[in-house]
Amino acid sequence: MIGKRMRHIGRYHEITAALLRHGFGMIVDELGFSSFLSLPPRWRVEQGKKEGKTVGERLRLVLEELGPTFVKLGQIASTRPDLIPDHIIYELEKLQDQVPPFSFSDVRRIVETELGGPLEVLFRSFADTPLAAASLGQVHHAVLPSGQAVAVKVQRPHISARIETDLEILQDLAVMAERRLDWAASYRLSEIVDELAKSLRQELDYTIEARHAAAFAEQFAGDSLVYVPGVFWDYTTKTVLTMEYVEGIKLGEIERLKEEGYSLKALAERLTKTVLKQMFEHGFFHGDPHPGNVFVLSDGVLAFIDFGLMGRLRPNVRHHLSSLIIALMRQSTDGVLAAIYGLGLVPDEADEEKLRDDIDDLREKYYRVPFGEISLGEAVGDLLTVAFRHGIRIPSDLTLLGKALLTVEGVVEMLDPQLRIMDVAEPFGRKLLKDRLRPDRVAETAWRRVADYGEMLLRLPDSVKELAKIMRRGKLQLEMTASDLEAFLHKLDQISNRLSISIVLLSWSIVMAGMMIASSFGRQSMLLWKIPAVEIGLGVSAFLFGWLLYSIFRSGKF
Repeated sequence: MIGKRMRHIGRYHEITAALLRHGFGMIVDELGFSSFLSLPPRWRVEQGKKEGKTVGERLRLVLEELGPTFVKLGQIASTRPDLIPDHIIYELEKLQDQVPPFSFSDVRRIVETELGGPLEVLFRSFADTPLAAASLGQVHHAVLPSGQAVAVKVQRPHISARIETDLEILQDLAVMAERRLDWAASYRLSEIVDELAKSLRQELDYTIEARHAAAFAEQFAGDSLVYVPGVFWDYTTKTVLTMEYVEGIKLGEIERLKEEGYSLKALAERLTKTVLKQMFEHGFFHGDPHPGNVFVLSDGVLAFIDFGLMGRLRPNVRHHLSSLIIALMRQSTDGVLAAIYGLGLVPDEADEEKLRDDIDDLREKYYRVPFGEISLGEAVGDLLTVAFRHGIRIPSDLTLLGKALLTVEGVVEMLDPQLRIMDVAEPFGRKLLKDRLRPDRVAETAWRRVADYGEMLLRLPDSVKELAKIMRRGKLQLEMTASDLEAFLHKLDQISNRLSISIVLLSWSIVMAGMMIASSFGRQSMLLWKIPAVEIGLGVSAFLFGWLLYSIFRSGKF
C-alpha cells in the first residue's frame, strides 16, 4: 500500500489540496495525510476560505475540481439516497458532465487503432465537430460506406488509466477512513466505494452499453410505439461505440413538439407506460430517462438513447417491490415493513420499534391522499430515506429505480401537469398482484421452496461434518446473554441426568440379564458365597433407580 501511495503521491497532493481549499481540513487531519504528505503551510491557511457554504456545496466543488472520476462517482452516488443524506444528494444532482471536447486528431487515432483501418475507408464521412462531449467521451455524427447514418461515441484518451488510479486512491482512503473514523466503519465506506467503482468501470466498457441496447431492443421488439437504435458490432469495441443515428425531437423541446402538432398528454402517458413496463414487466429499465435521452419520432414513436446506466430487477426484488406497491396501495404498515425487510439488509442493531414509527409517519403522510395524487418516485424516495436513517442497505438497482421514477415524473409534469403517474401505475400494481396469485406461479414458488429445503437436507451431513471439524479444532464460538446461558445450563443438566439414568439402567440390565441367563442354564438360584445375587441385585437396582429418580425430580431439572 505504501508503494501505491508513493506511486500516486502527486494525485494524493491534488486531492488533499482540494479538500483543504473547500473546508475539509478536519478530514485531512483525521485520515492522517500528514504522515505521508508534506503539506505547505499556505494550504492550511486556505482551509476556511469557503465559509458560509453548506457541506453539500463544498463537496460538490471538490468533486468538480478533481475531474471526471469524481464527477461521475458523484453522479452515481446521487442515485443512492439509502447511502447518502438528502442535503448531499441535492448538491450531487447539480454536478455537470459538460467538459470541453478533445481534439479530432485524438479521435482519428483512437478510431483507426480500435477499428483497424483509415478513417476514410471505415466511414464515408465523419464529422470533425462532436455532437456532444462528456467527461468519459464524446459523440460524432458519421456515415457508413452503406450510406447508414450513425452516432460514434469515442472514449477520451487515457481516461481509463486515470480513473483506475483515482479508484485505487479512493479505495485506499475508504480503508483508512474505516480504521480511523467510527462513522466510516458503521457505513461500511469501502463497500460503498467498491459498489460505485463497479458502476463506473462498467461505463468505461462500451461493449456493455452495446449489449444493454441490444437487450433493451429485444424486449420492445413487438412494440410499434418504442424504437431502439441498432448497434453496429463491427464498428464497436471497448472504447468506440457505433449506433444508428436517431433524428427526432427531444422530449424536452416542448415548443417544437407543439409546433409539430404532437399531443403532449398522449406522449406523457406513452412515456409513463413504457417506463413502468420496463420496470415491472421486463425487470430491465433505462436508468436515466431524462428529456435529452428520449426522442419523439414520426407518429409519436418514442426512441431511447444512451444505455450506459441501466437497472435490472432480479425476480426476488420484483417480488418484494410488488409487495411494497401493494402495501402502499392498502396503506399497510406491516406490509411496508415486511417489504423493506425483504428488499434490504437490515443490520442487527436496527431498532424495529423506531423503524415502525417511521413507517407509520410515512403512512400518515399518504393517508387519505387520493391514489392518483401520490408520487410513486417520492414514495420510493421516502422509503429510501428511512432506510438510510436506520442503516438498511437496499439493492442499488432499486435505488436507481426510485431515481428513474422521479426523473420520469418530472418529465411527465412538464408535458402534462394533470397526469398522475400513480393513475397509470395502479394497473401495473394490480397485475403484479394477480401474477403472484396465479396457480402456476404459486405452484412454482412452492416447488422452488421444496427444492431448496431438499437441497438443504442433502447438504446436512456435510454441514455436520464441517461443524465437527470446527469443534475438534476448538474454533467454535458461541455468543449468549446471561438468560441464554442459564437456560442452556439448565437444559444441559436435564440431558446429563437423563443420560445418567439411561446408563445406570443399561448397566444393571446387562449385569442382571447375564446372571439370570446363567441361573436359567444351571436351573438353580444364582448364589455367590451362599447369597442370592440375582434377587439382591434386582433389589439394589430398584433402590438406585428410585434414589436417582428422586434426586433428579427434586432438583427440578429432569
